[in-house]
Amino acid sequence: MRNFDLAPLYRATVGFDQIADMMDRVLTKDLNQPSYPPYNIEKTADDAYRISIAVAGFTDADLTVDVKESALVVAARKVEDDSEKSYLHRGIATRAFERKFQLADHVRVTGASHADGMLHIDLVREIPEALKPRRIEIQSGGVTEKDVVDAKAVN
Repeated sequence: MRNFDLAPLYRATVGFDQIADMMDRVLTKDLNQPSYPPYNIEKTADDAYRISIAVAGFTDADLTVDVKESALVVAARKVEDDSEKSYLHRGIATRAFERKFQLADHVRVTGASHADGMLHIDLVREIPEALKPRRIEIQSGGVTEKDVVDAKAVN
């Protein structure tokens, strides 16, 4: 296991605690992460993403999609079937699962759909107007052309 000293990050930055915490979480997690169910994360546009999870054998009623404290939590619980079936081979896994995805700031879930054994979750990153880049007008110390036009309009 690698050990990283994040002290220089804390000394040289302000407000990046979340990044350091996320790195700590990723580095301290067990390397044997569950691989069930398989999933894809796709970038569909500049600020849009789609998570596709293979959920064969589950119905809409078996699946839940929640957003809790900037984490997307997808869970499934299969309702027990009362009918007595005799399987010769059972290869479709319908065991319960819970998968968490950490969401960045300003990323929100816009919708979820379930079709053909795939659960698709659409996300979009919406940067607030206050955080978008903007150009600041530079004013000189003297009279500007706008001031001259404004003065003529008043007179």
